Amino acid sequence: MPRDLAMFGAYLPAMVPLCVGGAALTWLLDRLFAAVGLYRFVWHPSLVRASLLVIVCGALGLAVYR
Repeated sequence: MPRDLAMFGAYLPAMVPLCVGGAALTWLLDRLFAAVGLYRFVWHPSLVRASLLVIVCGALGLAVYR
């Protein structure tokens, strides 16, 4: 059963605020990875950042829609 949120009279899928929150969480993880120096060991840091966003948003979506 899909979960919808009513915001200002319009229905939004629950994945919209989850992805916004996931982007904020990804930004925090990105800052942590940069501070630790993890990006020195990867071939393409931008690809790692994009993959991290997909993983975080997917995990949040699975937690809600399970």
